[in-house]
Amino acid sequence: MSETILQVKDLRTSFMTDAGEVKAVNGVSFELEKGKVLGIVGESGSGKSVTAYSIMQILQFPGRIIGGEILFKGDNLLEYSRKQMREFRGSSVSIIFQDPMTSLNPVFSIGHQIDEAIRLHTDRRGADIRRRTIELIHLVGINDPERRVRQYPHELSGGMRQRVMIAMALACEPDILIADEPTTALDVTIQAQILELIAELKAKIGMAVIIITHDLGVIADMCDEIIVMYAGSVCERGTTDDIFYSPSHEYTRNLLQSIPKDRKTDERLIPIAGTPIDLLNLPPGCAFAPRCKECMKICLEEHPEEIAISDTHYASCWVNIRKILTEEGAPAGAAVEDRGGETR
Repeated sequence: MSETILQVKDLRTSFMTDAGEVKAVNGVSFELEKGKVLGIVGESGSGKSVTAYSIMQILQFPGRIIGGEILFKGDNLLEYSRKQMREFRGSSVSIIFQDPMTSLNPVFSIGHQIDEAIRLHTDRRGADIRRRTIELIHLVGINDPERRVRQYPHELSGGMRQRVMIAMALACEPDILIADEPTTALDVTIQAQILELIAELKAKIGMAVIIITHDLGVIADMCDEIIVMYAGSVCERGTTDDIFYSPSHEYTRNLLQSIPKDRKTDERLIPIAGTPIDLLNLPPGCAFAPRCKECMKICLEEHPEEIAISDTHYASCWVNIRKILTEEGAPAGAAVEDRGGETR
């Protein structure tokens, strides 16, 4: 049986602004097993990156975690001191940010920056640090590492800078690697190379990986499990096959329809209707209801509980609740319609 190394339980993260409370992460729960790859997918503003920053506790003011638990090997990270969190970052969990040019310091060589990560989180000292830096640069597929360590970020291409970020993240062989939109600023060819590199390193080191992206197509071949987020909440989660071949939430189906097809036709993309919800004024019901063609009255009034579609597949959707009740022999839509849930 696989070992669960990370558990996120009912995580709630908000940004307290002059206009009010922005509920960026609103009750997110999931588990990550050792050696597995978890994809977190959703459009911009869905809370994907804030979830990762909450795990790492690197939220910028005025953001703060207001509820829930983040358990790493059974220990609640929210009870860690600042010193414990500094030791935790890098040594146990590392993160790759989406823009390597702004994540790397332009006035220091890449060798200096990787050296620093090793010095802070390991017992290596002196020449042993630089040897490890050169090993890491070679490991992530950058040629001539002895010369590259002396170069500065502006002297490298976007793909090479992202590889340097991966090398820094792997400096201490962490248990978990979080990749936050790792291919956003790269062309398609380099995207494939970076994802392939992450997969190879995962297999070699045995770490678990969380990949955050807005594009389901990017992670189709990498993930063991996928979480689909919308407006700070998880609307569906399951195995990759569950999400791609049996999507149960209308938002997930819309995301899949919006992926460009590899066909030489004039077929148009199908956009998601409407606009993202205002996180300052979340509705009492399902956040996706105003954009959902399957919306019922109850969808606008009450937030749906997560239900099991199968042993591996879960969704938060009133339409699915009604369907399951009907299949189990209850009067069609009884528990939904009796509360005013007539189809719009």
